[in-house]
Order: sequence, then structure tokens, then C-alpha cells
Amino acid sequence: MTTATVPESWQRGRAFLGVRHAVMGGAMSWLSEHHLVAAISEAGGFGVLATGSMPVELARQEVRAVRALTDKPFGINLIVMNPALPEFVTMVIEEKVSHCVLAGGLPGKETIEALRMAGVKVMLFAPSLALAKRLVQRGADALIIEGHEAGGHVGPVSTLVLVQEILPHIREVPVFVAGGIADGATTAAMVALGAAGVQVGTRFVCATECIAHEKFKQRFIQAQARDAVVTVQFDPVLPVIPVRALFNKGTEQFNRLQLQLVQEVREGRKARGEAQLELEHFWAGALRRAAIDGDVEHGSVMAGQSVGMVRSIQSAASIIEELIERL
Repeated sequence: MTTATVPESWQRGRAFLGVRHAVMGGAMSWLSEHHLVAAISEAGGFGVLATGSMPVELARQEVRAVRALTDKPFGINLIVMNPALPEFVTMVIEEKVSHCVLAGGLPGKETIEALRMAGVKVMLFAPSLALAKRLVQRGADALIIEGHEAGGHVGPVSTLVLVQEILPHIREVPVFVAGGIADGATTAAMVALGAAGVQVGTRFVCATECIAHEKFKQRFIQAQARDAVVTVQFDPVLPVIPVRALFNKGTEQFNRLQLQLVQEVREGRKARGEAQLELEHFWAGALRRAAIDGDVEHGSVMAGQSVGMVRSIQSAASIIEELIERL
């Protein structure tokens, strides 16, 4: 593949990320740590460090651990609703991380400005065209559009619909596409429609370099697409961001907890925000039980619907080669 044959949007994505292949690793809590992030970047992709379950100083150590394994570019994912977000932003600036993905909410303008003034490129998630335009105006250097097919916390709209809604109308910044992407043909299709690159999570769970428990990886290999289901919201009194995972006893435990918290909120025994935070803590703990400890029955086996196309454990490099083979 020569530079002359590479689609313009793909070239734009590579230049923005500073990599050979505009394939971003999805930031998966507990799993997108320094081993996997460095492996993706070293293979020519763009690893993204997940900080959702980390204190600030541990995240700083992870940044340095990535740099000890590779000199290639990588990014870091910060959760907007995290009360410690200002401290994380300061750490990112001090450690001179080149790219920052802000997720889990709409970041304040001051957060975006602080990062950009320090030379950090800011990437934001856009679930609709209206919000995409607003985020560009707010200062986003790039956008990520993630469809309902993805694993973990998801929005209500499919990747294919988001691509048609957003890509033709956002030209000011690069736009990366995520959700349900598992092979080279799909990557090429997204780029042909104007995507600057893709973000992939589910396939990298079964990367050799991923620290996920062997039982967790085997559940991915055995699963079908229909096994990755989304949690439901039982009552609008307690808004719940849907989570896609392989259905198991952990899913049932979450449902029971949600019903209990709905009752507590309705009776005034617990504030809505407190209940929502308790649900988030449940997912963080449940994911660790499954992904790290190997309890795939009672833990949360978060996976996108593309899990049905995961058939073996491969190196991060071989996964990336498959994802770009049609470009």
C-alpha cells in the first residue's frame, strides 16, 4: 500500500495520531493497561490507556510503564464524571501525553482548554450530529462515534446509522468510528465512508498481550454475537447508561441491585446521584472479578457484538494486520 493509494481520510487519521495505522485500541477498564497499550502502539496502531478504575498516581505509573515498553504514540482515556478529573488533567499535562480521550459525559470548556493549551490533542465521543457540531465548537481536535454494538457502556444508536448521520457533515476534525468493527472489510468500508480510522476493543481482549484471565478470553472465543446483550433501565427515576456484556449471573445481580436502588431513590433513602455511582462501582468491581480474577459467571464479561467474530488468541500485531488488510 503506497501513500498514493491510501484514502485521504485514513491519511488524515494516521497524521493526527502520529501512527502507521489509524487503529485505536478501545480503553477497556482493567485491561487497557501498559502491556496491551504498548503492544498496540508498537504494532503501528494507537494504544489508549484506560484510567476509569485507577487513582491518579497509579495512572501516572501506567503512563511511564507504557513509555518503558515503546517510544510510539499512545493516548489516555479520562472519565469526565470522575471527581478527580482536574487532578488527572494535571497529570496528563505533566507527563506530556500527546492525546487525551474524554469519555463518560460532556467535558467542561475549561477542561478542554487546559489540555489544548498544554499541547494535548483532545478527542471526544459524539452520539449525535447535533452534539458532534457542539463538541467541535467547544474545541475537540477529533471525534469518536461509537455505536450500540460496542461493549461496555453504549448509546442507543447503531454504528451504521451514526456513520451516515455524522460523517458526511463533520469535516473540521478527524472522526474515528467504533462499535462492531472486527475485520479488514469493515475497516475499509468505514474509511471509504469518510472515517479517519477505527477504534476496536472487543478483538483486543483476546490479544496475547492482554492481561485478561484465560477464562475471560475463552468466553469471548466461545460466544456468539447474540450473547452480548444490553442491560435495561427499569425506572426513569434512576437513569442507567446501558452496558453490553455476555449474559450471566452477574447480569442478574445487577438487575436486582438496580431494582433495590430504584426503591431507595423513590422512598428518599438515597439520592439519585449516589445510586448511580453505586451502580458504576458495581460494574467496575464486577468487571475486575471476571476479567482479572476469572469469575466469568458472577463477574461482568463486557463484550461488543463483534465477539461472535473472535475465534482465537492472537498477537496485537496480527489483529491490526487483519484490520487493515483491505486498505
